[in-house]
Amino acid sequence: MAKKAVKKKAAKKPAKKKAARKAAKKPKKVIALFPEAAFGPALNSVGIGQALEKLGHKVVFLSDPGFLDVYKGYGFEAHAVNLSEPLPPEEMAKFWVDFINGHIPNFRKSPYDQIDNYVKGCWEMIVETAKWAEKDLPGVLATVKPDVVCVDNVILFPAIKRYARDNDKPWVRIISCSENEIEDPDIPPHLSGLGEKDKEGFARFRKRFNEVIKPIHDNFTEFLKSVGEEKYPLGQFFEASPHMNLLLYPTAVKFKRRHKLPPKQFQYLEGCVRKEVPYKVPKFKKNNDKPLLYVSFGSLGSGDVDLLKRLIVTLGRLPVRALVNVGDYIDQYTDVPPNMHIATWYPQPSVIPQVDAVIHHGGNNSFTECLYFGKPAIIMPYVWDGHDNATRVEETGHGFKLDRYEWTDADMADRIERMLTDKKMKAKLKKTSKAMRSKKGPAKAAKVIDGLLRRKKAA
Repeated sequence: MAKKAVKKKAAKKPAKKKAARKAAKKPKKVIALFPEAAFGPALNSVGIGQALEKLGHKVVFLSDPGFLDVYKGYGFEAHAVNLSEPLPPEEMAKFWVDFINGHIPNFRKSPYDQIDNYVKGCWEMIVETAKWAEKDLPGVLATVKPDVVCVDNVILFPAIKRYARDNDKPWVRIISCSENEIEDPDIPPHLSGLGEKDKEGFARFRKRFNEVIKPIHDNFTEFLKSVGEEKYPLGQFFEASPHMNLLLYPTAVKFKRRHKLPPKQFQYLEGCVRKEVPYKVPKFKKNNDKPLLYVSFGSLGSGDVDLLKRLIVTLGRLPVRALVNVGDYIDQYTDVPPNMHIATWYPQPSVIPQVDAVIHHGGNNSFTECLYFGKPAIIMPYVWDGHDNATRVEETGHGFKLDRYEWTDADMADRIERMLTDKKMKAKLKKTSKAMRSKKGPAKAAKVIDGLLRRKKAA
């Protein structure tokens, strides 16, 4: 019997090789990924791109020039699309750093009070990116000839809709921020940081947002008109794709909507955690047997040096160890406690699985990665969807929201202690992590995109 089984197995090998050769000869589909010029969307799309390549597709990135090297560093082909006046990469990077650092005083304000300054300034620049993209994007799309374009942004690039329409190709919208980027009357407005039951707050925030944003929206409407696109309702700068929309938001924290999102058009990915280089936790001069924390406010949030220095001093007095991401400001840290290690960057998806808890700013990568790996978090938000994620992590029992500045050493020590000892929170995180890992977000995204191409072909 054993010999017959061996013969059967051996007989199948040539057939398998033949199928593999056939698959190799099959023309690859070209999939263009166009993330926003920020590390969160960029690295999420890298995860999706890695999964798409495993399915045999050719993945090409369309990118602001400043992010080309990010994608090339992961081995992808990348094409430049200017989203602003062309500048050398170092000048462009400095522009965004200066923009964020110039708003540090506004980080102390509530999400409502940020509408008049940070939010307004961002939307003014975002509209300009859409105008600039219209100069390069049509030519890049004509060169790349993608079979599907996947865009992760908060604003419409009309050339993508036009290319899809003219060439009978699908386009996909990726929502890498909070799921409330797709509005619903029963969930908090995007960027508001409001709790799910604060319906009066919803109305107040939307009213003020629309008042402030109207001149910017009018400007965008004129641009849409100039390129033959229909205008959007006040406050709206993008639309759901009629083909497919991928939400990175985990279902464990998603909102209860009045209008459910149909699965044929919307799919939750449970995050898109990319593969990253391994990381070995270093030895510490003190507290080597104590719980390990990871602290990061993102590449731009690291400009808030005074806050990070204060946090380092506080953590230096506690029975913990900590890895602290200080970004490009490492030269400003001259007195680091012996239970700390600081660095300009950490391979976050390789670090978080090894720590006991995380303190971060609420960016969607950090938010979803903590949930994916089952790690409790203190979120200290400063702008954009960090406010939404901070509120959501606390009201769903996965961590704590803590004001970025109005806290005491006792507050910090209390939250850390509770993260490390709360059995109910740990059980919830374990359940959420198991559910997210089972879905394999990048692989699911790749499968959905591949299925979209197959349906299009069959039609």
